Amino acid sequence: MRSFFLIVISFLAAGLLSLTLKPATPIAAEQPKSNLTCMPEDIREISRLEAATKEFAALHKDPILFKLKNGLGKSVSFKTPDGKKGSGYEIRNKKKTNNYLLVIHEWYGLNDYIKQEAELLSKDLDNINVIALDLYDGKVATTSDSAMKYMSGAKTDRLESIIKGAIEYAGKGANVYTIGWCFGGMWSLQASILSGKQGAGCVMYYGRPETNIEKLKQLNTDVIGFFGNLDKSIPPEKVTEFENNMKAAGKTLTVNRYDAGHGFANPSNPVFNKAAREDAYRKTIDYLKKRIK
Repeated sequence: MRSFFLIVISFLAAGLLSLTLKPATPIAAEQPKSNLTCMPEDIREISRLEAATKEFAALHKDPILFKLKNGLGKSVSFKTPDGKKGSGYEIRNKKKTNNYLLVIHEWYGLNDYIKQEAELLSKDLDNINVIALDLYDGKVATTSDSAMKYMSGAKTDRLESIIKGAIEYAGKGANVYTIGWCFGGMWSLQASILSGKQGAGCVMYYGRPETNIEKLKQLNTDVIGFFGNLDKSIPPEKVTEFENNMKAAGKTLTVNRYDAGHGFANPSNPVFNKAAREDAYRKTIDYLKKRIK
């Protein structure tokens, strides 16, 4: 009888041990499903979240410091739909005009290099007011770390409100043109979408393209884009996808590709490509001149 009880106890112990050692469901196996569920569909939010990653920051070397001397423009402010105020650096045309070019900065903010770029565009174009918008509300980054903080902290609703405020500042009868680089390249396209029937021209340099075809259908203008084949943020396949989406939306897109990296058009960027910059700038001026009324 004692042997019988020993056998029963052995079986019970083995059963309990097997339950204790049963492997738990791996957390990693469930994580991807959760991530996919939480991933935003708005590319503006995707871009904002990407800005907080070290991988994205690694694509942007700290800019070479530049100080603008004898600036031709002046600071302006305007009301925004969220009840606050937006600001920018404006170079007014000598003669009154209803044409406005909204210049949108890279992820560093409205620094002196962008102000100089706005002045150069004003000089090389006719019959247009140029406003370099400040989407960071006065914050300017001098390092990739601070730029990462400012861009990832810039809420989409606020950025959209600043752009809408700038369009209202231009006036209901204004023809609105947009241009931007990197973060500003993405927002140049978004600004042209927000401009509705006032949109008259859109230039984007290596910015994340809109993937929502219904939003692209809202464009009232064609688009010209400049991209680097060595760009790890906006790789060639993303540019090709953009071309296909624009066709599906019934819109015209002219794409220019260069064997260059992200930020190739900025002289203050260590990856600056002079030949690509000059070609892209010439095409930018030609594009805008043909569309300025």
